[in-house]
Amino acid sequence: MRKKNSSKNISNFEKKFLKLINNKKNIFHPLVWISGKPKIGKGTYIGGFSEINSKNSSVLIGQNCDIASFVAINVADSHKKCIGISKKIDREKIIIGNNVFIGSHCAILGGAEIGDNSVIAAGTIVRRGKIPPNSLVIGNPAKIKKNFYKKNNDPT
Repeated sequence: MRKKNSSKNISNFEKKFLKLINNKKNIFHPLVWISGKPKIGKGTYIGGFSEINSKNSSVLIGQNCDIASFVAINVADSHKKCIGISKKIDREKIIIGNNVFIGSHCAILGGAEIGDNSVIAAGTIVRRGKIPPNSLVIGNPAKIKKNFYKKNNDPT
């Protein structure tokens, strides 16, 4: 009889796989990369092939968020260091409120603050700045539709 693994135990295969891809076990998915120590609220889902990088800064993600696959949430910006005009990597914190949906293939960059009950449409790039609660954010450059999801605006 095969012994069932609990969520605390991982198989030899999973250990080897995680080592091979330079990743650590997390509660979301073996193909979610988490660097640093982000704070992630209860009930939040993160899809495979997503990355959360809070190394040397902070990422706060609220409760009951739905973060699709292929999403990058990254505090670091190394372009100035790469091209030789800075000696350091710029890092800015990221705050994502409660009940936020982030669609597939989005990038949430350092300095972004996303308000509660907002939707970030697939493929959107969110740069530094505040997005008000209940907003719909679409595109690159991101266009913000404020109060798009405000409960009092329900036309029915």
